[in-house]
Amino acid sequence: MENFPIAPIRLAIVVVVCSAFPALATAQTSVAEAGRKPVLVELFTSEGCSSCPPADILLQKLEAQQPVAGAEIIALEEHVDYWNHDGWIDPYSSPEWTQRQQTYVSRIKKDVYTPELVIDGQSQFVGNNPRQAALEVEKAAGGVKADVAIGAARSDSKLSQQFKVSVGKLESNSAGDVAEVWLAVSEDGLRSSVSRGENAGHVLQHVATLRSLHKIGVADGNGTPVSFTGDPVVKFNSRWDVEHLHVIVFVQKKKSREILGAASTTIKTTIQD
Repeated sequence: MENFPIAPIRLAIVVVVCSAFPALATAQTSVAEAGRKPVLVELFTSEGCSSCPPADILLQKLEAQQPVAGAEIIALEEHVDYWNHDGWIDPYSSPEWTQRQQTYVSRIKKDVYTPELVIDGQSQFVGNNPRQAALEVEKAAGGVKADVAIGAARSDSKLSQQFKVSVGKLESNSAGDVAEVWLAVSEDGLRSSVSRGENAGHVLQHVATLRSLHKIGVADGNGTPVSFTGDPVVKFNSRWDVEHLHVIVFVQKKKSREILGAASTTIKTTIQD
């Protein structure tokens, strides 16, 4: 773990990832298997942080292998910007993702650090810990989830796509809190050849890198069968690779930060030529 700007912990964390994660792979099953519940796994990371690459690899394995029975892991890799002064400017970093992390850590009154994993907006811990990641994902999958659906509606161009979004009944929403509906776009397959900073000389590869995040509405917490419907239009930056994009919708309490439900889809043939 690195509490910015304290010097990094290197070798010990790498060993934990290499030795502990293969044990999780034995539980791997198909995401399509009945009974899997979506769990949003957010990794706050930076290309300027030497302890972050093992956490990036852990997130890649969690998404690709889906090693926790009963859980569909939806990954988001969020690059913070507070390492950018240290010799390398992370091209995927944003002050928005830094602010999102600060909102999380303010709840537990701790300093921000990288790498950090946040599971369904509740559990926060060092992002290089595969055993804790598996336990927290399993715990989150055991909770009550709102049904979230997202599907492509129509496309007017290569750079935009309309979606139909619906959210079912909010079983666990508490009075006095607001259930916000968010839409995120992430991109797989990004990579950097880092020439400066703590990771100089390394090629870093990423998965589910957060590209954009916008609130698209508020879900009705009064127990209605359908708490939200919407038809958001997503605009894609021309620099993004459409074939590697995911569109993710999740419902999150504004105060407690708990994720009440989530869904993800890919962008493939829905974009017209």
